[in-house]
Amino acid sequence: MDRKEKLANVVKAIEEKFGDKVLESGGYAGDTLITVDKSVIHDVCSFLKESHHFDYLVDLFGTDRFTSGDRFEVIYNIFSLKHAIRIFIKTRIPEENPVLPTTSDIWEAANWNEREVWDMFGIKFDGHPDLRRMFMPEDFKYHPLRKEFPLLGIPGSIPLPTTTPNTE
Repeated sequence: MDRKEKLANVVKAIEEKFGDKVLESGGYAGDTLITVDKSVIHDVCSFLKESHHFDYLVDLFGTDRFTSGDRFEVIYNIFSLKHAIRIFIKTRIPEENPVLPTTSDIWEAANWNEREVWDMFGIKFDGHPDLRRMFMPEDFKYHPLRKEFPLLGIPGSIPLPTTTPNTE
């Protein structure tokens, strides 16, 4: 069985197991993408790891779609080392109370990725063992990768280094 057939079998298994919670499936630029309802994201990820050997979380990242509906999207880029196939699992969450369950109990690598998504977008991950900021100060009130965040930042929100060169 070639990679294309293996991926098709994985997509079919997800669609059969999760039914109408699979919102969209297809491909783009040679990759397989599946969008699932946020209520089953943890179950889908667990199913993929346990039943289909997707043991490597390559990346997990957020996007701000800046829409009135489900504003944010979290994308899981996962790979099966055994079968040498990759799949992207996406889920969307609203601006109000943007919360997803952690997947750090499935893949330890999700720990830092989820912290980065929290820091930059303000998406919380329930059950995360150490959800704190990575780049911004802990008391920083904003999330810099949200589309409404000004390009030059918010004046006075964080001390900035001087722009004057050191002459010493």
